[in-house]
Amino acid sequence: MNGIEKITARIGADTQAEIDRILQDANAQAAAIADRYRSQAQAEDADLLAKSQRAAAEREERLISAAQMEARKTLLSARQEMVERAYQRALEKLCSLPREQYVELLAAMLVRASSTGREEVMFSPEDQGDAGRAAVARANELLAKAAAPELPLGDGAVASFLNKVAANVSALAQGTAMLTVSEEARPIRGGFILRDGRIEINCAFDALIRAEREQTAGAVAKLLFPET
Repeated sequence: MNGIEKITARIGADTQAEIDRILQDANAQAAAIADRYRSQAQAEDADLLAKSQRAAAEREERLISAAQMEARKTLLSARQEMVERAYQRALEKLCSLPREQYVELLAAMLVRASSTGREEVMFSPEDQGDAGRAAVARANELLAKAAAPELPLGDGAVASFLNKVAANVSALAQGTAMLTVSEEARPIRGGFILRDGRIEINCAFDALIRAEREQTAGAVAKLLFPET
């Protein structure tokens, strides 16, 4: 091999070595870049997964909270309905009392509600006749008896009659025991409305139940649902 050939061979060897070195460096850089992007992609995937899991957990928590709130609303509504039914049941029982008990109850209420003994009593259309008139008559009897205590006349029909006459006379003298049944009926469910001039006292059962409900609904709920 002459000198020129040796020089050419040497240049070719050096060039190949340089090419190999450049290729090796390029491959190393490419591998490093690939590893960096692979790590970045894995980190981003992990971050997205974590965010997705957090979002899923938060959504699940919101759904559970909403379900619990809806369940509480449903339970509260059901309990309120049961309390309302209890008061409606009480109203039904009052309105369906046997006649004798019903008349006695109305009479006792009339005595307590009356302030002068001369008021006008308005009943429902159903009570305006028989039950209403009987209740007013009984209430007047009780008012007259309260106006004049029994005289010591002994027992027996005569003594009872004389005591009743004396009570009526005393009541008339005091201007009491003169309740009257109004010709006007009112659309009420049981009970009555007491009228004295322009003043009316609502003793209808449904009105009394409503007023009682405002005062005792909490206590009734505790009786119906003692575990809460």
